[in-house]
Amino acid sequence: MFICAHPDDLEFGVAGTAAKWAKQGSHITYVLLTDGNAGSHELNMTKTALAELRREEQRQAAEITGVKECIFLGHDDGLLVNSLELRKELVRLIRQHKPQVVGVMDPTNFFPSDNYINHPDHRAAGTAAIDAVFPASEMRLLYPDLDADGLEPHKANYVYVYFTQEANYYVDITDTLEQKIEALRAHKSQMGEWDPAERIRTWSAETGKSVGFKHAERYRRITLKEPEPESKPEAEAEAELEAEGEAQV
Repeated sequence: MFICAHPDDLEFGVAGTAAKWAKQGSHITYVLLTDGNAGSHELNMTKTALAELRREEQRQAAEITGVKECIFLGHDDGLLVNSLELRKELVRLIRQHKPQVVGVMDPTNFFPSDNYINHPDHRAAGTAAIDAVFPASEMRLLYPDLDADGLEPHKANYVYVYFTQEANYYVDITDTLEQKIEALRAHKSQMGEWDPAERIRTWSAETGKSVGFKHAERYRRITLKEPEPESKPEAEAEAELEAEGEAQV
């Protein structure tokens, strides 16, 4: 399960990894907290029309990477806050889907570069997701109504923090790089005339260089629970990481 603030966030951050894991047989769910309904400067665009457009673009992007499920929570773009209500929404989804891995945005990365300030929705989404993953999703007494609905507590094996400056884990996306680029191109309302290919190839090459991968995506990986030996590729034993095209540093 990968959680983000807006349509296109996951394509920039994790789509190469998602495509790789999908090819290896993992079921992947995208959870989008907003519809991106403020992300346009067109004078005649409405929030409703933009939300519909961006949902469709996200579905197309997910299909390109082999992701079968997109869940849209419908919060307003630009106004996202880490509320108790949002945390409970995410706990419900985590308990329903019981993911081994939950991918979250890094809420501490305020200044990714000298010419960019991280979007407040990104920070709110990251904090809400982290708070939902731990400890809320595994605390039975915290939400007795969820328990009564049959949604038992769940503890994920790993949290993958993306858009981070504190990476300790890298995934080789050389074989899925073109899928990542094509998925980004699906977000036509955001890309406009700009083709993301060159920038994505440069970023992913720079990311992979330090660990010997031609192209990579990076994460801060937090281990909450060691996986069972027969778990899916994203939870492989450390001795098999290199063979799977993953590296821990």
